[in-house]
This record gives sequence, structure tokens and C-alpha cells, in this order.
Amino acid sequence: MATKEKKGGDAAAKGGSKSKKKGGDAQKARGPHAGAGKPVPAPRLREFYQGTVRGRLMEQFSLTNPHQVPTLSKIVLNVGAGEAIKQPKFLDSIVEELATITGQQPVRRKAKKSIANYGLREGQEIGASVTLRGARMWEFLDRFITVALPRVRDFRGVSTKSFDGRGNYSLGVKEQLIFPEINYDSIESTHGMDITFVTTAPGDDLAFALLKELGMPFRGNDKTGARA
Repeated sequence: MATKEKKGGDAAAKGGSKSKKKGGDAQKARGPHAGAGKPVPAPRLREFYQGTVRGRLMEQFSLTNPHQVPTLSKIVLNVGAGEAIKQPKFLDSIVEELATITGQQPVRRKAKKSIANYGLREGQEIGASVTLRGARMWEFLDRFITVALPRVRDFRGVSTKSFDGRGNYSLGVKEQLIFPEINYDSIESTHGMDITFVTTAPGDDLAFALLKELGMPFRGNDKTGARA
């Protein structure tokens, strides 16, 4: 009798262990980072802007009112996932990677209309985007300029022709692997993304000078700050 109960207990223990392992594989728990209990330092790029960049821009453009000095308003990261039409799980990995890169939960984007030739239905999720403001925006810009861009293969600077005429600048990234937060062994496939830097500048000249002073490595710009 005792032997049967022991076998039954072993079987129950094995079953519980198996189900626990299966559940653990199905849902990955994201633990706290190494500095979770430490105070959050102020973004160094924001302090550099307030202490140095503002004065340089006022002197360069002869601005008398401090409110005329442009600043960075927000940064928008957008990923279009056309493969999500046939593989819905493909979008889940993109959302997870964007959250890892930015430290903010992305928003899933849905199709506004149906396109029969592409098998697209209205309301179907086909992309994800993140809008960064405040401290996260400055921290991302700092990491993007100093760490991510130098990891681009054969990098020679970003284009100066991607301004929209309203003080906003956009560029495209071919691979998410340039961000050190992404582990090469854990990704399923590579994908690009569009990054838009929205400023309060009324024109492209002020926006170009702002991003250049913040450290954006433009291609072909001269020392006077004129656009190529």
C-alpha cells in the first residue's frame, strides 16, 4: 500500500514538474535589471543641451529670446511588419524587441483599409511603433548616437537630405542588430525600422544645427554648419 502511494506521489510530482516546465517555456518572465534599486540619473545629453547647446544656437542664429531656441520634442520609432499578414507571431517578436530597445511598451498598428491583392484586411495588425518623450527620449538619442550608429557596417554618416521642411528629421535603420540590447542568438529574423526626430524648430536650418550640436554624425557637412 505504501509502495503504491509512493509511486502515485512520484507520478504526481513528475507531472507537476513537467507542467511547470512547459508553462515556463510558454511565457518568458522578464526580471528586473541590474540597477533597478538605484536612483535614476539625469540624462547627460539633456544636461549638455541645457548647458552648452542652447547658448551655441542663440549665438549662431542671433536669437534674443530663449524660447526661440529649438529643442527635441519627441522621437518616434516605427516598424512595418508585412509578414504579420501570414505569420501573426512575427509581430510579437518585433514588439518584444522594440520594448527592449526603448524601455517602453510599443503600440500595435492596424491597417486602415483592406487591400485584396496583399491579403490585407481592415483592422489587421501590421506594425508597431513607440513614441519617446522626456528622459527616455534623451537617453535613447544618446545611446543611438554614441553606441548604435557606430555599429553600422561601413558607416560614413547619416544623410542631410531627410528633413521634411518643418524641422523634423527621419532616417531608416536596416537591422535592429545595431542596438546592443538585442541578442543575435535570440532573434528569429532581422528587420529595419524608421526613426523620426521631431523638433520645435520652424525650419530645417535650425533643426540641422540642433541635431548637429547634439552629436548627430551627418555625412558631408562642413565646419560652419551649412547643409551639404
